[in-house]
This record gives sequence, structure tokens and C-alpha cells, in this order.
Amino acid sequence: MPLAITPTLPAGALSATPQPTLRSPGGELLLRPWEMTDAPVLQAAFEDQAIRQWHMRHVTSPAEAQDWITAAHRSWQQERDAQWAITRADDGEILGRAGLRRMDLDHGEAECAYWVLPHARGTGVASRALATLAAWALDETGFHRLELAHSTANEPSCRVATKSGFTLEGTRRSARLQQDGWHDMHLHARVQGDV
Repeated sequence: MPLAITPTLPAGALSATPQPTLRSPGGELLLRPWEMTDAPVLQAAFEDQAIRQWHMRHVTSPAEAQDWITAAHRSWQQERDAQWAITRADDGEILGRAGLRRMDLDHGEAECAYWVLPHARGTGVASRALATLAAWALDETGFHRLELAHSTANEPSCRVATKSGFTLEGTRRSARLQQDGWHDMHLHARVQGDV
């Protein structure tokens, strides 16, 4: 059945080119596609209790880390998801991950996700990376709306979302099953034209 609307982003808008590397406005961070050599860092990240607490999938072996990276590359080609390693621009050290999940090109929507390694927390890495990703998605690429959901118990994630320009739109009650049970989720969003 044909669409009754013109897609916000036509099929192939992303996959026609390689996944880009994004530079933060100050130039100190790069968001780059994950590489197979990053597998040990990815596996180590999921050994961190804070990352494990808020994510329902875990990477527990080198093979799983490599599979995750392969899947990330495939998802870009299929225009479903996009994953970036957050790195220091000067030395390439991986500081975290930023991503767009559940990309819907017809409606120009995607869900943002991120985590930061323990040694980089509290330094503004997450908010700068998220703002960089949002600017690329909304201003350069043509997405219309980005959403971000986090447990109401995850206060640091709420601060990151707000600092990155994502407006708190409400609470989705009992919306996500975590390891310790059902959590209410804050829903934040940014749309084209938000400052």
C-alpha cells in the first residue's frame, strides 16, 4: 500500500553514503563509527555496573562485542539504527557511545541513546555528544523529531537530556522492564527548530 505522505527522508538518504564522523562544536570530541578493534572497549564498558543497570542487553564476550559492531554497520546500511563511538579528538580515546535507534525515515523520527565510560562521567561528554548528534540529525540530515527516554530513577540521564536541549514532555508509567522490575520513563524530545 503506498504512503499517503511524502517521506521526511527518502529511502537511501543515509545508506547512500558511509556513516559520517561528527565533530563537536568545540572540536574536542569526535563521534565516529565503531571499528572492530574497539571490541575490547565495548566489552569492558558492559562490565560497568551503571551501564549494565540501565541497558537490557549486555555484551559479555569478545565475540558478542564483534557481533554488536557488525550489527551496527549493517543497521546503518538498512537505515534502522546508527551507533557512534564517542572519542577524544586529540588521541582517539573512546569515552562512550551515542546512537540513534528505531529510525523512522517516513516520519523523520529516531530515539537517542548514550552511555559514558566511568572515567569520563561528570565532564560534560554525554551532553556535548548528544547535542552534536542532535544537530547532525535535525539540522543537517533532516530528521524532524528525536526522542529520548530514561528511567525516572536515572537522574544523571535526565540532566544530560535537559542540558542537550531535550524538553521533558512527560512520564510514561511502567513503560520499561529493567533487571529490577518495571520503571516509569521520562520522555524528552527535540524537534527541528528547537534552540
